[in-house]
Amino acid sequence: MAAAGNSENADVLTVSALTARIRGCLEDEFQSLWVSGEVSNLARPNSGHIYLSLKDEKATIRAAIYRGIAFRLRFEPRDGMHIIARGRISVYEPRGDYQLAIEEIQPKGIGALELALQQLRDRLHAKGYFDDRRKKPLPTFPRTIALITSPTGAAVRDMLELLARRWPVANVVVVPVRVQGDGAAEEIAAAIQVVNHCHADGGLRVDALIVGRGGGSLEDLWAFNEEVVADAIFGSKIPVVSAVGHEIDVTISDLVADHRALTPSHAITDLTPDREALLAGLADLGDRLRTIAVGRIAQGRQRLAAIADRRVFRSPLDRIRDREKRLDDLEERFRRAAGLPLDRARNRLAAIAGRLESLSPVNVLSRGYSLTRTPVGGILRDSSTARPGDILVTRLSRGELVSRVEEVRPAQETP
Repeated sequence: MAAAGNSENADVLTVSALTARIRGCLEDEFQSLWVSGEVSNLARPNSGHIYLSLKDEKATIRAAIYRGIAFRLRFEPRDGMHIIARGRISVYEPRGDYQLAIEEIQPKGIGALELALQQLRDRLHAKGYFDDRRKKPLPTFPRTIALITSPTGAAVRDMLELLARRWPVANVVVVPVRVQGDGAAEEIAAAIQVVNHCHADGGLRVDALIVGRGGGSLEDLWAFNEEVVADAIFGSKIPVVSAVGHEIDVTISDLVADHRALTPSHAITDLTPDREALLAGLADLGDRLRTIAVGRIAQGRQRLAAIADRRVFRSPLDRIRDREKRLDDLEERFRRAAGLPLDRARNRLAAIAGRLESLSPVNVLSRGYSLTRTPVGGILRDSSTARPGDILVTRLSRGELVSRVEEVRPAQETP
């Protein structure tokens, strides 16, 4: 036997061979095991894999969730989250690292579905999917209703029977989909989009859309908690009523929809008026209208009889003659009132004309006076303003004289 320190006869392994043997031992020994720990150093590269570490107070182990498993996770792992993971130990030979290849993961202390639901609810709430301000009102009298549900479930039968009793005038379009299991959420979302597309093209005018199913467990109702369904409801141009499960079941589709019905039957009750109640109300309104009309007609007849009994209608010409007589009186008063100022004005005018006549230059000339003017029309008042040789025009009572100045004699002052 060779000494411990002599390698000549020893079985010398290469690093690769040693790593391969370690890998074989670990992977054979730990093919499936459950590990609990706190998530840290979580990373999501473009490959779709998830890399993380699981740690407790004393140790840390690397872990990986490969793309196929990661795509099917119901919730999103985050740093600081305590989880329980099932997987196998694998060795990455280029670095000599061992890690836990996770195949199943559960949140510690809460179910995976509950956690996934809470995470999706928080994410959609942050995006405004639950905002009441964006929700559309339901039609008052829907003519066409689309039901997106299972065609074989009890829920669709209950809805159709109730609709036939409450509002039989509505047209119903049943869009069959799976309401649970793999692929159900995608079918529901696609059906919502197809109905909206037909509505937008005008081929099928839909007033409201009901999405729902009967009761069940959280797993049974999970299709209505998927983000793809929430996106389809959020993007719908048609008002959406969500009717999933029982009153205690609240799904993501209930929160995103324009109206949440407690049950599928409540969806019909909330969406449609009651035909019998409407007919009874119309009959009551008709009775009230007839009563009011009869009363108004009776009042009108009484008023008409009272008006017809008035003197003006019994002797209509008397009123006219009174008005004619009053008109004649007013005409006479107007004439008298208008004539008095006119007479006064005539008298004043005559007095003024007499005064003007007495002051008229023509009358003054008739008493032997004359009026002398220069050829340009200026009146000659002073002899000093004339010069020998000037031509003067003298106006007499009758005719005019044209003369030439021979001599100018100044006025003599009175002693």
